[in-house]
Amino acid sequence: MPTVFIVDDDASVREGMAWLLRTRRLLSESFDSAEAFLAMLQGTHPIADGAWQPDPAKWQQSACILLDVRMPGMSGLALFEQLLAKGMAQAWPVIFLTGHADVPTAVDSVKRGAFDFCEKPFSDNALVDRVEQALALSQERLAARQTQQRLQSRLLELTERERDVMRWVVEGLPNKLIADQLDISVRTVEVHRARVFDKMEVKSAVELANLMRQLA
Repeated sequence: MPTVFIVDDDASVREGMAWLLRTRRLLSESFDSAEAFLAMLQGTHPIADGAWQPDPAKWQQSACILLDVRMPGMSGLALFEQLLAKGMAQAWPVIFLTGHADVPTAVDSVKRGAFDFCEKPFSDNALVDRVEQALALSQERLAARQTQQRLQSRLLELTERERDVMRWVVEGLPNKLIADQLDISVRTVEVHRARVFDKMEVKSAVELANLMRQLA
């Protein structure tokens, strides 16, 4: 189920946000620091010298992050930098919660990849509307990533010769010219072409070319 992660050192803010999200039937999890959120993310992979990897299971759910800019210890901005480096800010859009003094910083973060920022005090309905939009974007991006992974898996099943044939099929060459390019028989090209279509789960050269554009 889509989840909204609330990262804020103010307990009243966390509780208020969780209640607000429940009114829209949105699931949330709260963290009182950036460090606590990172500990959740890294799962069984210990953090050492700032080097960490997100728990792969976390990538299976769509989510967004409500992130306070200023917190004791690691700031929201420092956490955002780590999320960007790991590619998680793309999969889980970040909405900054900011005070008036931090607005220029939040605007700069949006330019660098954050989804949005909301200045305190914020409009409850407007904020939850943006949360729902961020969750929809997360779901879209995760679906695209999963599609890419499936395509990569199919490519790995191709033999070297099948890859050669596929490259020319995508270029639009007929079997005779492919045979000339690879110095093999037309019949051999036909066999490899059929296997490529089967492994890539397509029925035409046009469909195959579209798949390869997705990967590119």
